[in-house]
Amino acid sequence: MDAVPSSDRRCKVSVFFKELFYGFVTEYETPKIVAIHSYTMTILLRILQIVLLLYSIFYLFLNEKGYQKQDSSIISSVTLKVKGIGHSRTANNETFTFDGSDYIVPPSENNAIFIMTNFIQTDQVRTKCRESPSVSEAICTKHSDCQNKPYNPNINGRWTGRCIMRPKVNQFNAENTTKNQTTGLCELQGWCPVQDDRQVATFIEEVGNFTIFIKNFIEFPAFHVKHKNMVEHLKPCIFHPVEEKDCPIFRLDYILNEAEKDDHERGLMLRLGGVIRVKIDWDCNLDRSIKLCKPVYSFARLDTKFQEEKFSLGFNFRFSSNWKYNRRYLRALTKAYGLRLIICVSGKAGKFDFITLTLNTGSLIGIFGMATFFCDIILLNLTKKASLYRDFVYQRVNIDASRSNSVSQRIQNRNENVGAIFENPLTNEEKFSLPIWTSETFVSFADKRCTTSTYDFVNSTDSSRRQPSLGLTNILK
Repeated sequence: MDAVPSSDRRCKVSVFFKELFYGFVTEYETPKIVAIHSYTMTILLRILQIVLLLYSIFYLFLNEKGYQKQDSSIISSVTLKVKGIGHSRTANNETFTFDGSDYIVPPSENNAIFIMTNFIQTDQVRTKCRESPSVSEAICTKHSDCQNKPYNPNINGRWTGRCIMRPKVNQFNAENTTKNQTTGLCELQGWCPVQDDRQVATFIEEVGNFTIFIKNFIEFPAFHVKHKNMVEHLKPCIFHPVEEKDCPIFRLDYILNEAEKDDHERGLMLRLGGVIRVKIDWDCNLDRSIKLCKPVYSFARLDTKFQEEKFSLGFNFRFSSNWKYNRRYLRALTKAYGLRLIICVSGKAGKFDFITLTLNTGSLIGIFGMATFFCDIILLNLTKKASLYRDFVYQRVNIDASRSNSVSQRIQNRNENVGAIFENPLTNEEKFSLPIWTSETFVSFADKRCTTSTYDFVNSTDSSRRQPSLGLTNILK
C-alpha cells in the first residue's frame, strides 16, 4: 500500500483541528442519564436531599451567615478604672483606709489590672543585720560557716562573713535541765530588717464591693466600622446578666464568683492571690444597625487551684517606696497578694456580599450532590441487580477493536455479495452494494482540495463500470 503523502497528512491535521474547534463552539453535550424505577433508592435519595437541604439552609446560611463577608481582624483598646474604699485593722487595733491609689499597683497596664487584697509591709533601712531564719544556709555556729559560701538566690543581701549569735534562750531538754542556744545567723549588708514571710499579713476588707469600669473601643478595618461597649446616655449602673447586661461596670465579687465557684478557693484567692481572665466577645451583624451589636462578657480562672498546686501558690510580687531622711536611705517594702485581671477581646463582623453568597451557593450545590453520589455507590455495588445497573450506566468502547471489526465486517459483506452473484446468475445486480476502494476529492474549510482513499458502496452496475476486471456483468448477462 502506498504511503500517504506529507501534504495529505498536513491537510488531515489541519482539517481535524478546524473540525474540533467548530464542534467546540457549535455542539452542546449532555451527560448520559439512566432512569431507574426503584422505590427504595428513590426514597433514600429524597431523604438525603432533604437532610442536606435543611442543613444548608438553616445551619450554613442562617446560623453561620453564609451570605455575609466575615472580618475577624478586630482592633481593640481597653481602659480600666477601679473604685472602692477598703480598710484593715492592725495588731495595735488601728484602722487603715485604702483607696484606689493604694491597692492598684502599678497604676496602669496594657489590657490588665492588679488589685491588691492582702499584703506584708516592712520598713527597712540600709545597714547590717542578720539573715532571715527561712534561709537554711544562714544558720551558723562560727564565722567560717558564713564564708566562702556558693551563691544562693534566696539570700537577702551581701554576707559579711560574720556569724551573729541569736539571743540566749534557755530550753528544757528531756531531763528538765536548761541549756543555752549556741546557733546563730550569718550577717548581711543591705536592707534591714529582712522581711519575714511568716508574719501575719494585712487583709483588706470590703474588696468584693470594689467596682471595675471596663471601657472597650473596637474597629473592624475591613468594613471601616468603629464601636464601643458603652451605650448612649450611660447612667450609673452595676452589671447584671439579666437586668443590666449592657452596663460595663462590674462588682469584683461578681467577677470572682463567675471565675471560681468554690467558696474556699475564692477565700484563698483573696489572701494568696490569683489570675482571672475577662473575655469580651463581639459578634456584629452589620446588615443591621451597629447600635444593636453588644458584647458578651465571660470570666474564667487562669491560675491553678490551690488544692492542686503545691509550689508557688497564688499570685504575688514585691514593690517598694524609697526615700532619704537625715542622710539615711529608707524604704517601705510591700509584698502584695491580689487579683490580676487580664482582658481578652475577640470578635467578628459580617456584612452581605454577593461574591461570598455566590461562592457559598456553589459549595452548597456540590454538597447537595453528595446524595446522588452515595445512592450511586449503593445502587452499583450493594444491590442485587448491581451488575445489570452497571451495564446500563457504563458504556465501554474499544477503539482499536471497533475499527478492526468494522473493516472485517465490510470485507465479509463484499465476499457474501460476490459469492451470491456467482451462485445465482439470475440475481438482480441492483440489490447489492459492493465496497470499492476509491479515491475522491473533497473541499476543506480553507477551500483546498485534498485526496483521500475511502470505501464507497456501489451497486453492481457501477462496479462493472469502475472495475470491469471483475467480470460480474458479463456473467450475469
